Amino acid sequence: MSTTPTPPTVADVVATLHRRYPPAWAEDWDRVGLVLGEPTAEVRRVACVVDVVPETVAEALAAGADMIVAHHPLLLRGVSSVAATTYKGRIVHQLIKADVALLVAHTNADVADPGVSDALAARFGLTGLRPLHTPAPGAPAAGAGRGIGRIGVLPRPMTLAELTRYAAAVLPATAWGVRAAGDPARTVRTLAVSGGSGDAFLGAATAAGVDAYLTADLRHHPAGEHLAADGPALLDAAHWATERPWLDDLAALLRAELGVETMVSDLNTDPWTVHATAPGGVPAPAGPATTTAPATTLAPGGAAPVPAADPDPALAADDKEPRP
Repeated sequence: MSTTPTPPTVADVVATLHRRYPPAWAEDWDRVGLVLGEPTAEVRRVACVVDVVPETVAEALAAGADMIVAHHPLLLRGVSSVAATTYKGRIVHQLIKADVALLVAHTNADVADPGVSDALAARFGLTGLRPLHTPAPGAPAAGAGRGIGRIGVLPRPMTLAELTRYAAAVLPATAWGVRAAGDPARTVRTLAVSGGSGDAFLGAATAAGVDAYLTADLRHHPAGEHLAADGPALLDAAHWATERPWLDDLAALLRAELGVETMVSDLNTDPWTVHATAPGGVPAPAGPATTTAPATTLAPGGAAPVPAADPDPALAADDKEPRP
């Protein structure tokens, strides 16, 4: 008689992740849960990715994955076609033909405890964690330490300049790197972090009285107005880099609960692939097109650019709030 354990099914993976990240915790506009896959299909290996793009799909297929668990939804808005002539339709066809299931845990994983921002906070060694922004009373995700972002205390005080260099060292490397706004000599003891786009929570960071706030996709005007109102110093990292740490926690959960093999994608899907500054930090003078270009820094290993979008109305989800 064989003693080989029966592999879990797609339905088993879904049930496990829905216990940790209930779909009811997701924002109303979000689209989470099982996207593709036969519930009874066996799962031996799971690929954990931030973005479902051709490069990460190819990586998962090469690794022999039976299922992909992604943070960002592939299909956020309603579509009337997944024809192979569209960008996302081609991905859907490729996964179905390869019999690879797809599940998404997005804002339901953001608010979970532990969740996306807990993994980010761990990179900085933050202690005494509490949510940056809590769900409204009575909301499905309310209570038990859940909420968007985390606030904690650094292992030691750092100046903003030191913290910026530290952030660049502990976060996954990207061409974007980490930039900061505020007095470089400002002492930072308490830090708020929020994986992904977080300028919707600038007010929450100010209200919390933290010394600095690290997130992604900060915009010019909101950041400037925040600083003008004496808000905390700001650190702006690449979107992918702030959410990639969670994949390790996700993979550990799947191994512990289901005994499946996991593959965590380190493929850099941040769309920005080149970073340049003027020599010496001084703006370069205007000149003809033949002027020597400033030195550039490419993402380590060659960042994989996300292919240009084609006429697919279902744009990728990469934010904590709906876009128009």
